[in-house]
Amino acid sequence: MSISRVVIKVFLYQINPQIWRKFSVPASFNFLQLNNAIQDAMGWENKHPHEFRHGKGKRLTDVIGPVGLADQVPAGGEFQDELGITLAEYIGKKRLPLRMLYRYDFAEDWIHEVVFESKEESDVEGPVMIGGARACPPEDFGGVFQYLEALNGQIGWYRGEYDPEAFDIKEVVFGGKSRNPKKRKLR
Repeated sequence: MSISRVVIKVFLYQINPQIWRKFSVPASFNFLQLNNAIQDAMGWENKHPHEFRHGKGKRLTDVIGPVGLADQVPAGGEFQDELGITLAEYIGKKRLPLRMLYRYDFAEDWIHEVVFESKEESDVEGPVMIGGARACPPEDFGGVFQYLEALNGQIGWYRGEYDPEAFDIKEVVFGGKSRNPKKRKLR
């Protein structure tokens, strides 16, 4: 049985060389399931709020997210419950590639670009990791500015236990925890 799937590339803003992941998921996934796949692919722990933002041009005022965020939508924007819309419905007849922003941990404000690159057919049911580069910053690290300062030796508590170049596609486990959480510790 062939399943319609979407190939997705996700990368973190403001960090070079780029930290990115590429994977595919069923087009029937809703945006909560996409959030979970992004969390697993990037190595985040899924313990902070998130949202997906989209819109026309540079005005990303429309939000797809958990119902509790409905009152935080910018003026002129629309809100959609992440459980009520699938990737197939969102993409519809739009031309790919299609981009949107994914925000995770509003205090630290990790901003990701999500690119719906292409559609494909496969008999695989769940998410499939395709590729990636570099280790995702650890949770609760302080955001991009603090992350870059730590890598440049400007933060005293950072002892170098985190390898920013490390990424092993075999360590990505969808629907579960990373197989090697020790590599993720920074403090």
